[in-house]
Amino acid sequence: MKILILSRNSKLYSTQSLIAAGEKRGHEVEVVDPLLCYMDITSKKPAVFFRKKRIEGVDAVIPRIGASVTFYATAVLRQFEMMGVYCVNESVAISRSRDKLRALQLLSRKGVGLPTTGFAHSTQMTDDLIDVVGGAPLVIKLLEGTQGKGVVLAETKSAAHSVIDAFRNLDAYFLVQEFVREASGADLRCFVIGGKVVASMKRTAKSGEFRSNLHLGGKAEKVKITPEERETAVRAAQVMGLNVAGVDLVSSSRGPLVLEVNSSPGLEGIEKTTGRDIAGLVMDFIEKNAKHGKTKTKGKG
Repeated sequence: MKILILSRNSKLYSTQSLIAAGEKRGHEVEVVDPLLCYMDITSKKPAVFFRKKRIEGVDAVIPRIGASVTFYATAVLRQFEMMGVYCVNESVAISRSRDKLRALQLLSRKGVGLPTTGFAHSTQMTDDLIDVVGGAPLVIKLLEGTQGKGVVLAETKSAAHSVIDAFRNLDAYFLVQEFVREASGADLRCFVIGGKVVASMKRTAKSGEFRSNLHLGGKAEKVKITPEERETAVRAAQVMGLNVAGVDLVSSSRGPLVLEVNSSPGLEGIEKTTGRDIAGLVMDFIEKNAKHGKTKTKGKG
């Protein structure tokens, strides 16, 4: 098979891991920077070009799309969908998961457990917004933030007012979310492939930090999740429409709650922590499912 990885950096651990897994299985794997692609949007003959060369004969595309390039990269991915190429995660699903507000609304509609979350535009609603999530301490999240960036813990009501006013002055959209005390600075990363949790790890924040992201100094350990946590992770990925996803959960007195569904989850932390060949499992999934024209959205949406 000819497999294309849409990635801005071929040297990243995740990209290298996928290349190695594909080549080990005898596939031709090529890395293409989506921002260096251009498209011929022609009726019945859509095409994608990279470095002046038309991309042809591709059996599957693995999108590794960073949040900052979502708009253009998903447009490139959508072009491949229109060409009938199998995409591991489709453009609509990626866009859906990247919009934190839309993602939470969709998960809520399907009854998936979530932290209580508030959203408003007017600063006149700040007190009401804080009350909706149970008061301080509370978490304030930029809609555009990733990897823990743009996430602030406000320990008092006055601190929450200050952060909200600052974000408002920047014309930034944000969510206000309850602080789940029971989580104690820890969360679960569940890696979902094809409707199954194939690996999971517990991430614990370093001392003095409430965000458990590994690149922020958090520690990870392999963990066996409960059936309820497994079901929640799988449902969250399915609601987003993602075949491959990293689902972040926190434990609470009312069960597991979804923090985020990541459409391009990193492989390094989960592979090194659990010892599982996640990249190989992604390739196995592609081998079983990649068929020309097997696209749910067919470039729509």
